[in-house]
Amino acid sequence: MTAFHNEVHQTDILIVGAGVCGLMAATVLTAHKRNVTVLDKGRSVGGRMATRRIDKGCADHGAQFFTVRDARFGRFVEQWLSEGIIFVWSHGWSDGSLADAPSDGHPRYAVHGGMNRLTQHIAAQVEAQGGVIHTGVRVEAVAPEGDGWRVAAENGAVFTARSVVLTAPVPQALALLDAGNTPLTASDRAALERIRYAPCLCGLFVIDGEVHLPAPGAVQRPEHDFPWIADNQRKGISPRVPIITVHASPAWSEMHYEDPDDVLCEAFERAMRPWLAPDAWILEEQVKRWRYATPTVLHPERLLKIAAHAPLYIGGDAFGAPRVEGAALSGLAIGETLLG
Repeated sequence: MTAFHNEVHQTDILIVGAGVCGLMAATVLTAHKRNVTVLDKGRSVGGRMATRRIDKGCADHGAQFFTVRDARFGRFVEQWLSEGIIFVWSHGWSDGSLADAPSDGHPRYAVHGGMNRLTQHIAAQVEAQGGVIHTGVRVEAVAPEGDGWRVAAENGAVFTARSVVLTAPVPQALALLDAGNTPLTASDRAALERIRYAPCLCGLFVIDGEVHLPAPGAVQRPEHDFPWIADNQRKGISPRVPIITVHASPAWSEMHYEDPDDVLCEAFERAMRPWLAPDAWILEEQVKRWRYATPTVLHPERLLKIAAHAPLYIGGDAFGAPRVEGAALSGLAIGETLLG
Protein backbone atom coordinates (compact mmCIF):
# COMPACT_ATOMS: atom_id res chain seq x y z
CA MET A 1 0.00 0.00 0.00
CA THR A 2 1.29 3.41 -0.97
CA ALA A 3 0.48 6.67 0.84
CA PHE A 4 0.26 9.82 -1.27
CA HIS A 5 -0.43 13.29 0.07
CA ASN A 6 -0.79 16.25 -2.31
CA GLU A 7 1.71 14.80 -4.76
CA VAL A 8 1.68 14.94 -8.57
CA HIS A 9 2.92 11.92 -10.54
CA GLN A 10 3.39 11.72 -14.29
CA THR A 11 3.21 8.62 -16.46
CA ASP A 12 2.54 7.83 -20.12
CA ILE A 13 -0.18 5.23 -19.54
CA LEU A 14 -2.26 5.08 -16.36
CA ILE A 15 -4.33 1.99 -15.64
CA VAL A 16 -7.03 2.18 -12.97
CA GLY A 17 -7.68 -1.27 -11.55
CA ALA A 18 -5.17 -4.04 -10.81
CA GLY A 19 -7.44 -6.98 -11.50
CA VAL A 20 -6.87 -9.45 -14.30
CA CYS A 21 -7.78 -6.99 -17.07
CA GLY A 22 -5.58 -4.16 -15.86
CA LEU A 23 -2.62 -6.41 -15.11
CA MET A 24 -2.77 -8.19 -18.46
CA ALA A 25 -2.85 -4.84 -20.26
CA ALA A 26 0.14 -3.72 -18.18
CA THR A 27 1.98 -6.95 -18.99
CA VAL A 28 1.68 -6.33 -22.73
CA LEU A 29 2.64 -2.67 -22.47
CA THR A 30 5.63 -3.06 -20.14
CA ALA A 31 6.95 -5.92 -22.27
CA HIS A 32 7.30 -3.27 -24.99
CA LYS A 33 8.99 -0.79 -22.62
CA ARG A 34 6.01 1.51 -22.24
CA ASN A 35 5.90 3.75 -19.17
CA VAL A 36 2.96 2.34 -17.20
CA THR A 37 1.48 3.04 -13.76
CA VAL A 38 -1.31 0.90 -12.29
CA LEU A 39 -3.53 2.09 -9.42
CA ASP A 40 -5.87 0.02 -7.28
CA LYS A 41 -7.95 0.94 -4.25
CA GLY A 42 -7.48 -2.48 -2.63
CA ARG A 43 -4.80 -3.45 -0.15
CA SER A 44 -3.37 -5.77 -2.79
CA VAL A 45 -3.79 -6.49 -6.48
CA GLY A 46 -6.34 -8.95 -7.74
CA GLY A 47 -9.86 -7.54 -7.70
CA ARG A 48 -12.22 -10.54 -7.64
CA MET A 49 -9.24 -12.89 -7.78
CA ALA A 50 -9.56 -12.74 -4.03
CA THR A 51 -8.15 -15.01 -1.31
CA ARG A 52 -8.75 -14.32 2.36
CA ARG A 53 -6.71 -15.57 5.30
CA ILE A 54 -9.03 -16.83 8.02
CA ASP A 55 -8.16 -18.78 11.17
CA LYS A 56 -5.23 -21.09 10.27
CA GLY A 57 -6.06 -21.32 6.58
CA CYS A 58 -7.24 -19.37 3.58
CA ALA A 59 -10.17 -19.39 1.20
CA ASP A 60 -10.99 -18.10 -2.25
CA HIS A 61 -14.05 -15.89 -1.94
CA GLY A 62 -14.24 -14.30 -5.40
CA ALA A 63 -13.40 -16.25 -8.56
CA GLN A 64 -13.16 -19.95 -7.72
CA PHE A 65 -11.45 -21.27 -10.86
CA PHE A 66 -11.03 -20.38 -14.51
CA THR A 67 -11.25 -22.06 -17.88
CA VAL A 68 -9.65 -21.53 -21.28
CA ARG A 69 -11.37 -21.32 -24.63
CA ASP A 70 -9.16 -18.85 -26.52
CA ALA A 71 -5.62 -19.69 -27.64
CA ARG A 72 -4.34 -16.20 -26.82
CA PHE A 73 -5.18 -16.68 -23.16
CA GLY A 74 -4.15 -20.32 -23.41
CA ARG A 75 -0.54 -19.36 -24.12
CA PHE A 76 -0.35 -17.57 -20.77
CA VAL A 77 -2.04 -20.48 -19.01
CA GLU A 78 0.49 -22.95 -20.41
CA GLN A 79 3.29 -20.74 -19.11
CA TRP A 80 1.72 -20.53 -15.65
CA LEU A 81 1.32 -24.31 -15.61
CA SER A 82 4.97 -24.81 -16.51
CA GLU A 83 5.98 -22.40 -13.76
CA GLY A 84 3.92 -24.28 -11.18
CA ILE A 85 1.67 -21.30 -10.46
CA ILE A 86 -1.62 -22.99 -11.36
CA PHE A 87 -2.99 -26.53 -11.48
CA VAL A 88 -5.95 -28.42 -12.91
CA TRP A 89 -8.47 -28.77 -10.12
CA SER A 90 -11.23 -30.53 -12.04
CA HIS A 91 -12.80 -31.31 -15.41
CA GLY A 92 -16.35 -30.85 -14.12
CA TRP A 93 -18.47 -30.59 -10.99
CA SER A 94 -20.99 -32.76 -9.22
CA ASP A 95 -24.44 -31.28 -8.68
CA GLY A 96 -24.63 -33.09 -5.37
CA SER A 97 -26.53 -36.08 -6.70
CA LEU A 98 -23.36 -37.90 -7.79
CA ALA A 99 -20.47 -39.21 -5.73
CA ASP A 100 -17.89 -37.79 -8.13
CA ALA A 101 -17.79 -34.96 -10.62
CA PRO A 102 -18.63 -35.81 -14.25
CA SER A 103 -16.08 -34.70 -16.85
CA ASP A 104 -16.90 -32.46 -19.78
CA GLY A 105 -13.28 -32.37 -20.97
CA HIS A 106 -12.56 -28.75 -20.04
CA PRO A 107 -9.95 -28.21 -17.31
CA ARG A 108 -10.89 -25.95 -14.41
CA TYR A 109 -7.73 -24.24 -13.26
CA ALA A 110 -7.02 -23.09 -9.72
CA VAL A 111 -3.97 -21.43 -8.20
CA HIS A 112 -1.52 -22.81 -5.68
CA GLY A 113 -1.99 -20.75 -2.53
CA GLY A 114 -5.28 -19.22 -3.71
CA MET A 115 -6.54 -17.33 -6.74
CA ASN A 116 -4.98 -14.04 -5.64
CA ARG A 117 -1.51 -15.57 -6.02
CA LEU A 118 -1.91 -15.53 -9.79
CA THR A 119 -2.49 -11.79 -9.90
CA GLN A 120 0.42 -11.30 -7.54
CA HIS A 121 2.54 -13.29 -9.98
CA ILE A 122 1.41 -11.17 -12.94
CA ALA A 123 1.98 -7.98 -10.95
CA ALA A 124 5.52 -9.06 -10.13
CA GLN A 125 6.17 -9.57 -13.84
CA VAL A 126 4.80 -6.11 -14.63
CA GLU A 127 7.12 -4.56 -12.04
CA ALA A 128 10.09 -6.62 -13.28
CA GLN A 129 9.43 -5.16 -16.74
CA GLY A 130 9.56 -1.62 -15.35
CA GLY A 131 5.90 -0.98 -14.52
CA VAL A 132 4.79 0.76 -11.33
CA ILE A 133 1.88 -0.54 -9.24
CA HIS A 134 0.34 1.37 -6.35
CA THR A 135 -2.29 -0.28 -4.15
CA GLY A 136 -4.40 1.44 -1.53
CA VAL A 137 -5.01 4.38 -3.87
CA ARG A 138 -8.65 5.29 -4.34
CA VAL A 139 -9.21 7.26 -7.54
CA GLU A 140 -11.92 9.91 -7.27
CA ALA A 141 -12.08 11.54 -10.72
CA VAL A 142 -10.73 11.31 -14.27
CA ALA A 143 -10.66 14.64 -16.09
CA PRO A 144 -9.27 15.95 -19.39
CA GLU A 145 -6.22 18.17 -19.03
CA GLY A 146 -4.19 19.57 -21.92
CA ASP A 147 -3.40 16.78 -24.38
CA GLY A 148 -3.90 14.08 -21.74
CA TRP A 149 -5.64 13.26 -18.50
CA ARG A 150 -5.62 14.32 -14.88
CA VAL A 151 -6.55 11.56 -12.44
CA ALA A 152 -7.31 12.72 -8.91
CA ALA A 153 -7.04 10.35 -5.95
CA GLU A 154 -7.93 10.77 -2.32
CA ASN A 155 -5.52 12.60 -0.02
CA GLY A 156 -4.83 15.09 -2.79
CA ALA A 157 -2.65 12.86 -4.98
CA VAL A 158 -2.77 13.61 -8.72
CA PHE A 159 -1.60 11.48 -11.64
CA THR A 160 -1.21 12.89 -15.14
CA ALA A 161 -1.03 10.66 -18.18
CA ARG A 162 -1.23 10.78 -21.94
CA SER A 163 -3.45 7.66 -22.00
CA VAL A 164 -5.85 6.21 -19.41
CA VAL A 165 -7.33 2.73 -19.08
CA LEU A 166 -10.29 2.09 -16.76
CA THR A 167 -10.89 -1.53 -15.76
CA ALA A 168 -13.12 -1.13 -12.70
CA PRO A 169 -16.75 -2.28 -13.00
CA VAL A 170 -18.42 0.00 -15.50
CA PRO A 171 -20.71 1.86 -13.04
CA GLN A 172 -17.60 2.80 -11.05
CA ALA A 173 -15.65 3.78 -14.18
CA LEU A 174 -18.54 5.93 -15.39
CA ALA A 175 -18.74 7.62 -11.99
CA LEU A 176 -15.04 8.55 -12.22
CA LEU A 177 -15.56 10.14 -15.62
CA ASP A 178 -18.64 12.04 -14.45
CA ALA A 179 -16.81 13.24 -11.34
CA GLY A 180 -14.13 14.70 -13.61
CA ASN A 181 -16.69 16.27 -15.98
CA THR A 182 -15.28 14.23 -18.83
CA PRO A 183 -17.58 14.72 -21.83
CA LEU A 184 -18.94 11.54 -23.41
CA THR A 185 -20.71 11.17 -26.72
CA ALA A 186 -24.27 9.93 -26.56
CA SER A 187 -23.24 6.62 -28.13
CA ASP A 188 -20.37 6.04 -25.68
CA ARG A 189 -22.55 6.82 -22.67
CA ALA A 190 -25.31 4.59 -23.97
CA ALA A 191 -22.86 1.73 -24.53
CA LEU A 192 -21.61 2.00 -20.96
CA GLU A 193 -25.02 2.41 -19.37
CA ARG A 194 -26.28 -0.64 -21.26
CA ILE A 195 -23.89 -2.93 -19.36
CA ARG A 196 -25.38 -4.70 -16.36
CA TYR A 197 -24.00 -6.76 -13.47
CA ALA A 198 -25.41 -9.19 -10.94
CA PRO A 199 -24.19 -9.28 -7.33
CA CYS A 200 -22.89 -12.25 -5.37
CA LEU A 201 -23.04 -12.90 -1.65
CA CYS A 202 -20.33 -15.16 -0.29
CA GLY A 203 -19.99 -16.96 3.02
CA LEU A 204 -16.77 -18.37 4.46
CA PHE A 205 -16.89 -20.99 7.22
CA VAL A 206 -14.03 -22.53 9.20
CA ILE A 207 -15.04 -26.10 10.08
CA ASP A 208 -13.98 -28.33 12.96
CA GLY A 209 -14.93 -31.76 11.68
CA GLU A 210 -15.36 -33.73 8.49
CA VAL A 211 -16.60 -32.27 5.21
CA HIS A 212 -18.21 -34.70 2.77
CA LEU A 213 -18.40 -32.74 -0.46
CA PRO A 214 -18.00 -34.95 -3.55
CA ALA A 215 -14.61 -35.12 -5.29
CA PRO A 216 -12.75 -32.94 -5.94
CA GLY A 217 -14.29 -30.95 -3.11
CA ALA A 218 -17.10 -28.88 -4.61
CA VAL A 219 -20.66 -28.93 -5.90
CA GLN A 220 -22.10 -26.69 -8.60
CA ARG A 221 -25.89 -26.42 -8.91
CA PRO A 222 -26.75 -23.65 -11.38
CA GLU A 223 -30.48 -23.50 -10.57
CA HIS A 224 -30.06 -23.50 -6.78
CA ASP A 225 -30.16 -20.45 -4.47
CA PHE A 226 -26.65 -21.49 -3.39
CA PRO A 227 -25.11 -22.83 -6.60
CA TRP A 228 -21.52 -23.15 -5.40
CA ILE A 229 -20.17 -24.84 -2.27
CA ALA A 230 -16.47 -25.72 -2.07
CA ASP A 231 -13.94 -26.98 0.47
CA ASN A 232 -10.73 -24.97 0.22
CA GLN A 233 -8.83 -27.74 2.03
CA ARG A 234 -9.78 -30.28 -0.62
CA LYS A 235 -8.90 -27.66 -3.21
CA GLY A 236 -5.41 -27.67 -1.75
CA ILE A 237 -5.09 -24.06 -0.66
CA SER A 238 -5.94 -24.45 3.05
CA PRO A 239 -4.03 -27.55 4.19
CA ARG A 240 -4.31 -26.99 7.95
CA VAL A 241 -8.05 -26.45 8.27
CA PRO A 242 -11.19 -27.00 6.15
CA ILE A 243 -12.79 -23.72 5.10
CA ILE A 244 -16.01 -23.79 3.10
CA THR A 245 -16.86 -21.16 0.49
CA VAL A 246 -20.57 -20.74 -0.30
CA HIS A 247 -21.79 -18.51 -3.13
CA ALA A 248 -25.40 -17.39 -3.45
CA SER A 249 -27.09 -17.08 -6.83
CA PRO A 250 -27.46 -13.68 -8.52
CA ALA A 251 -31.20 -13.56 -7.82
CA TRP A 252 -30.84 -14.57 -4.18
CA SER A 253 -27.94 -12.17 -3.72
CA GLU A 254 -29.93 -9.28 -5.17
CA MET A 255 -32.87 -10.02 -2.90
CA HIS A 256 -30.80 -10.37 0.28
CA TYR A 257 -27.85 -8.05 -0.42
CA GLU A 258 -28.57 -5.73 2.51
CA ASP A 259 -29.47 -8.47 5.00
CA PRO A 260 -27.39 -8.51 8.20
CA ASP A 261 -24.40 -10.83 8.26
CA ASP A 262 -25.91 -13.11 10.90
CA VAL A 263 -29.03 -13.65 8.80
CA LEU A 264 -26.92 -14.44 5.74
CA CYS A 265 -24.71 -16.86 7.67
CA GLU A 266 -27.76 -18.78 8.86
CA ALA A 267 -28.91 -19.23 5.27
CA PHE A 268 -25.43 -20.23 4.08
CA GLU A 269 -25.14 -22.73 6.92
CA ARG A 270 -28.45 -24.39 6.04
CA ALA A 271 -27.20 -24.79 2.46
CA MET A 272 -23.88 -26.41 3.38
CA ARG A 273 -24.99 -28.44 6.42
CA PRO A 274 -25.90 -31.57 4.36
CA TRP A 275 -22.20 -31.92 3.44
CA LEU A 276 -20.91 -31.67 7.01
CA ALA A 277 -20.54 -34.54 9.45
CA PRO A 278 -23.25 -34.50 12.17
CA ASP A 279 -20.70 -33.55 14.83
CA ALA A 280 -18.95 -30.86 12.76
CA TRP A 281 -18.77 -27.36 14.26
CA ILE A 282 -18.41 -23.95 12.69
CA LEU A 283 -15.47 -22.20 14.35
CA GLU A 284 -15.62 -18.91 12.44
CA GLU A 285 -17.79 -17.35 9.76
CA GLN A 286 -17.46 -14.32 7.48
CA VAL A 287 -19.54 -12.69 4.76
CA LYS A 288 -18.27 -10.99 1.61
CA ARG A 289 -20.46 -8.89 -0.67
CA TRP A 290 -19.59 -8.50 -4.36
CA ARG A 291 -21.80 -5.78 -5.85
CA TYR A 292 -20.52 -6.26 -9.42
CA ALA A 293 -19.74 -9.97 -9.46
CA THR A 294 -21.04 -11.16 -12.82
CA PRO A 295 -21.77 -9.16 -15.98
CA THR A 296 -25.21 -10.04 -17.32
CA VAL A 297 -25.39 -7.58 -20.24
CA LEU A 298 -22.03 -7.28 -22.00
CA HIS A 299 -20.47 -4.86 -24.45
CA PRO A 300 -19.94 -6.85 -27.66
CA GLU A 301 -16.30 -5.87 -28.15
CA ARG A 302 -13.20 -6.53 -26.00
CA LEU A 303 -12.87 -2.84 -25.21
CA LEU A 304 -14.53 0.50 -25.66
CA LYS A 305 -12.41 3.32 -27.04
CA ILE A 306 -13.95 6.54 -25.79
CA ALA A 307 -14.21 9.35 -28.34
CA ALA A 308 -11.99 11.89 -26.60
CA HIS A 309 -9.10 14.29 -27.12
CA ALA A 310 -6.60 11.70 -25.82
CA PRO A 311 -6.58 7.89 -25.61
CA LEU A 312 -9.13 6.57 -23.10
CA TYR A 313 -10.10 2.89 -22.99
CA ILE A 314 -12.55 0.97 -20.84
CA GLY A 315 -12.42 -2.81 -20.44
CA GLY A 316 -12.95 -5.73 -18.12
CA ASP A 317 -14.96 -8.91 -17.84
CA ALA A 318 -18.06 -7.13 -19.20
CA PHE A 319 -16.37 -6.60 -22.57
CA GLY A 320 -16.52 -9.34 -25.17
CA ALA A 321 -16.76 -12.27 -22.77
CA PRO A 322 -17.24 -12.71 -19.02
CA ARG A 323 -15.22 -14.45 -16.31
CA VAL A 324 -11.45 -14.54 -15.79
CA GLU A 325 -10.66 -15.36 -19.39
CA GLY A 326 -12.86 -12.55 -20.66
CA ALA A 327 -11.11 -10.05 -18.40
CA ALA A 328 -7.72 -11.30 -19.55
CA LEU A 329 -8.64 -11.06 -23.23
CA SER A 330 -9.99 -7.55 -22.72
CA GLY A 331 -6.72 -6.51 -21.08
CA LEU A 332 -4.66 -8.06 -23.87
CA ALA A 333 -6.76 -6.25 -26.48
CA ILE A 334 -6.33 -2.92 -24.72
CA GLY A 335 -2.58 -3.39 -24.44
CA GLU A 336 -2.23 -4.35 -28.09
CA THR A 337 -4.41 -1.41 -29.18
CA LEU A 338 -2.29 1.07 -27.23
CA LEU A 339 0.84 -0.35 -28.83
CA GLY A 340 -0.68 0.38 -32.22
